[in-house]
Amino acid sequence: MKYKSLIAATTLAATMTTSAWADESPQYLSDWWHQSVNVVGSYHTRFGPHPNNDIYLEYEAFAHKDWFDFYGYVDVPKFFGTGNANDVGIWDKGKGSPLFMEIEPRFSIDKLTNTDLSIGPIKQWYFANNYIYDMGPNDKNRQNTWYMGLGTDIDTGTKLSLSLNVYAKYQWENYGATNEDSWDGYRFKVKYMYPITTLWGGNLAYIGFTNFDWGSDLGNNSTVRTKNSIASSHILALSYAHWHYSFVARYFHNGGQWEGSADLGGSRTNNTGWGYYLVAGYSF
Repeated sequence: MKYKSLIAATTLAATMTTSAWADESPQYLSDWWHQSVNVVGSYHTRFGPHPNNDIYLEYEAFAHKDWFDFYGYVDVPKFFGTGNANDVGIWDKGKGSPLFMEIEPRFSIDKLTNTDLSIGPIKQWYFANNYIYDMGPNDKNRQNTWYMGLGTDIDTGTKLSLSLNVYAKYQWENYGATNEDSWDGYRFKVKYMYPITTLWGGNLAYIGFTNFDWGSDLGNNSTVRTKNSIASSHILALSYAHWHYSFVARYFHNGGQWEGSADLGGSRTNNTGWGYYLVAGYSF
């Protein structure tokens, strides 16, 4: 069985920081569908039983228009043929995944119903989704997960942008795990961005998100799988009109719902700790 440990760095640098500094208006192919191509280097990501290193290609998109809010990416794992022993990807025939994708579409309930549902600092409500798909070569190497629930935008009264989402999870394929084809647990996601300053002719921002997963049945009959996990990303992003660069530190607790340290029969899991990303991209 092969276990994937791929996820994007969620850089958003060119789009989010451009909106934070309103005096800048770089020209893109679309005035609302912001997109970029990134090269991502990852070190010790912990979504499988062992840390993973990879260098891969990524397409990323961000949009907000009227009632529609969107973030998503498509990764091409091991595109540059570089990684550690755990890393498999597009060129590893019969082993690796040709692509990994995650999309987060949200639909404004306020605007679709033409109703002001704001409460205090909550600006509006969304029907929120988080869909993840790993196109592995067979069922034992494939993930297909849909989170669905409610989302909000929060008015913090500062430059800090904040959104909260809570989901229930339906799990189709999950690399052959016991929770496939079932409703299995919940996720709370918090996303935040704060513009820091101008630096070297660009805009420096702190971007982050944290996923809290709980209530899964995966850990019921296993000493190596867990009911809960946390992945918390902390990003320093430097963006220009088209180019952007990011450093990402991500903390994993029971990453991928694997026990932080458990016996796999000859080896041990290693799924609590830090992983890192370096990202360079071009927005168009």
